[in-house]
Amino acid sequence: MSRPELRGAGARVRLVGGVLGLCFVLLGARAAFLTVVDRRGAERGRAQTGTVLRVAPARGEVVDRQGAPLAVTMPAPSIYAVPAEIDDPAATARALARALGRRSARLEERLAQGSPFVFLARWVTPDRAAAVAALDLRGVGIVEEPRRTYPLGRLAGRFLGFANIDGEGVRGIEQGQDEWLRGHEQRIALERDARGRLLAPGGVDPRATAGGDVAVSIDSALQASAERALADVVTATGAAGGTVIALDPGTGDVLALAEAPAFDPNDFRRVPYRETGSAAFLSAIEPGSTLKPVVVAAGLEAGLLRPDDVIDCGDTGSYRVPGKTLRDRRPYGPLDLAGILRVSSNIGVARIAERIPAATHHATLRALGFGARTGSGFPNESAGLLRPAARWKPLDQATIAFGQGINVTPIQLAAATAVFANGGIWRAPRLVTARRRPGGEWVPMDVAPGRTALRRDVADRVREMLVGVTRKDGTGRLAALRGVEVAGKTGTAQKFDPETGTYSHEDHRGWFIGMAPAEDPRIVVVVMIDEPKGRAHGGGSTAAPLFARVAAAALGDRGIVTAPLHGLPAIARVDGPAAASPARPPGVSAPPPLRAAAPATRPARPEPTPAPVDPIPPVRVADAAPRRTRATPAVTWFGDRVLLPDLRGLTPEQVKEITDTVPFALEAHGKGHVVEQEPAPGTVVGGGARVRLRYGRNEG
Repeated sequence: MSRPELRGAGARVRLVGGVLGLCFVLLGARAAFLTVVDRRGAERGRAQTGTVLRVAPARGEVVDRQGAPLAVTMPAPSIYAVPAEIDDPAATARALARALGRRSARLEERLAQGSPFVFLARWVTPDRAAAVAALDLRGVGIVEEPRRTYPLGRLAGRFLGFANIDGEGVRGIEQGQDEWLRGHEQRIALERDARGRLLAPGGVDPRATAGGDVAVSIDSALQASAERALADVVTATGAAGGTVIALDPGTGDVLALAEAPAFDPNDFRRVPYRETGSAAFLSAIEPGSTLKPVVVAAGLEAGLLRPDDVIDCGDTGSYRVPGKTLRDRRPYGPLDLAGILRVSSNIGVARIAERIPAATHHATLRALGFGARTGSGFPNESAGLLRPAARWKPLDQATIAFGQGINVTPIQLAAATAVFANGGIWRAPRLVTARRRPGGEWVPMDVAPGRTALRRDVADRVREMLVGVTRKDGTGRLAALRGVEVAGKTGTAQKFDPETGTYSHEDHRGWFIGMAPAEDPRIVVVVMIDEPKGRAHGGGSTAAPLFARVAAAALGDRGIVTAPLHGLPAIARVDGPAAASPARPPGVSAPPPLRAAAPATRPARPEPTPAPVDPIPPVRVADAAPRRTRATPAVTWFGDRVLLPDLRGLTPEQVKEITDTVPFALEAHGKGHVVEQEPAPGTVVGGGARVRLRYGRNEG
């Protein structure tokens, strides 16, 4: 090749090289622009290979004071999709509808969304998840999410609250302790294979970012006993519902909080939100005559009354105050302070209130915690309603003395009652006893410091007066316990009708507040029965016997063996809303026992130490086959203790079928069917307990 030809070929090579170099520079510049300046290119690249799945963390466990699980987290499969990867949304929706049992139109609507990621079904059964996996659909995947489960069902459901489908605490302990329980969200990159199918993420463990655990003050055995007793009374009286709170006066620990109607947090998606709250903390209502001890305490505290003072309640049974005529059930004449409380004289406490300045009465109510939240930590707790003393009229001074014109929550009333049991010291209720971080040790929560609400001598003197209420001539005699003195007060509050602006003559609330043993109280119990039907609708007939059942069970756990002296009264049964039966929990292994927080010291009196109780092992339920008279009741076990079933109406053969499997020492008299039972149904008893039955002709 000649020299000129070589020079021409070299020029062409340089030209081609220059063009190629320029192309590479332009392509690099474009790539840099898309990557650094315009992020859309990078996003498209990532979208072709994967997307990000956000998985809620596993919430920490909630256990009772003995370590029994009340709320746990279990993995549950959920179906998701990346709509951009689905070529035929309609066909995919039809296939998924058959596998999931859902409407295809709804699934197609979700697949048509512009979102890069959607959940199609949350918390499906393993069978449905397997059916979806078998379809091998492009753009559809399965991931295990943490699902909140409540192994004891309705037990303490309103107290616990629930966690929603996104793992957020709603209501109760779940909401109040949400920050501690929740943990941290996981973000997982989803990859696709060469065919564009989503690859299941490997190594997804919700526990890796789990929240901490919480131990609550509730004793699940006592809770079950209280719920069963409440259900019996609600059914017997045809009531709309009710509340029972059992409190340790020394520490403020809420040991049981039973509410009817019950709520199962496992079913939160099928229950309206407004029906899931706890009335014990959220509902402020009139307490009726349970407030009468307060005005007596106010007078004694201010030195305006002496314990031996006698008040003339009149000989007509009526007394006129500005704006209203007050009435007693009958004329009582002169009564001392203890007598006024024993018979619950409205006239007596109204005349006491006349001696006390409104500001003094109001200050005592405030000292006992009314008109303010208790500081329990329960979310959205109500402060009740206590108007300033400056706005009281003479009529208010009288009616507030017997519980009208003031609204309180049951938990406020329980904390105030504990003041009389605790030497005049008010203490905030405690709902959480300990917490621990994942893999760590339990750290006890401090008992709230107490404050002096009443002088010790005043609190003790009023408590002594309240013992007469539960004796044979008192309004609360059905609250009496065998061998143990009880101090308490009944109340029957007319329900206020906001539409008419008047008090109802048909709808009432029956109350009882009490403490036992009266000389050194170890337990405080507040009972409210909402709208009991029939003539026997007062607190002495409906709430007092329920107190006796719950108090007897609580004292038994503290080594004080007793039983209701009178049992459930013969209340005419009325058709009404069915009460919730006790939860029937599956077997769940229990964590180790918790170390209890150091108890607070009572003023000038040693703190009573509860009898040691072993941690509750898995709960088991035995169901017997139905027999002739009625189905043999289920037996619920708490370790070596048993929730005593209702044996009334059973034949000797049916009773034997139950007692052969439980540690009862049976003492039976008569023939026929069981007509009386002691201890009462719903009592938690231990090994060697003696159960007395009387048989008769009456099968009811």
